[in-house]
This record gives sequence, structure tokens and C-alpha cells, in this order.
Amino acid sequence: MAKYIAQIIVLGAQVVGKAFARALKQEIAASQEAAKRAGGGPQGAKRAAANASSGLTLEEAMQILNIDKIDPEKLKNNYEHLFSVNEKAKGGSFYLQSKIVRAKERLDIEIKDKQSSDTQKQANPS
Repeated sequence: MAKYIAQIIVLGAQVVGKAFARALKQEIAASQEAAKRAGGGPQGAKRAAANASSGLTLEEAMQILNIDKIDPEKLKNNYEHLFSVNEKAKGGSFYLQSKIVRAKERLDIEIKDKQSSDTQKQANPS
């Protein structure tokens, strides 16, 4: 009887160990893929920090605000429209409003970074 219990415990530990190893490999692969998409290097580190601070990726923020490219004027118009449409008094959702605000914050970070890099390029033409 004890022999069977020991076999069950050993088999259970092997199954859990294999599942853990597989999950770890998948997480490493996903992390590497995310690093590739972020661009790597200092620019990728900035983008990863912005994603972490806002909780949204650049792509998600653009989808939420329904824009194809980062245009400050279109960003402002879409933000104002979506924010007002989702007001609680009009039957909207506070959750959606908060997602809209976070998306605008994320895109504002990207615009600010782009402007500062453009300023640096103008100051130090190579």
C-alpha cells in the first residue's frame, strides 16, 4: 500500500514539474517577443516603462481612442468625444471613461517622448 502511495506522489510531482517547466518556457518566449516588439535598447526600455506606468501598450491605447497614427489634434478630438459619450449622467460607464483617460495618458507620454527626441536631433545634428 505504501509503495502505491509513493508511486502516486512521484508521478504527481513529475506532472507538476513538467507543467511548471512548460509554463516557464512559454513565459520566457513571451518576454522575448515583447522585448522584440518594444524595439530593444534604450528606446525599448522607455516604451516598456511607459507601458508599465500607464498599464496599456501603445497599440492598445491607439485602439481605445480609435486612431491609426499619433496625431495630437485627432487624439484630442477622439478623446473629448469618447469621454463625453461615456459620462455617467448620459448612461455611460465610469470604467470606460477611465480606460479612455489612461489611453490618452499613454499617448501623451509617446508624444512627449517624440517631441523631446526631435528637439535633441535638432540640437545635435550629426
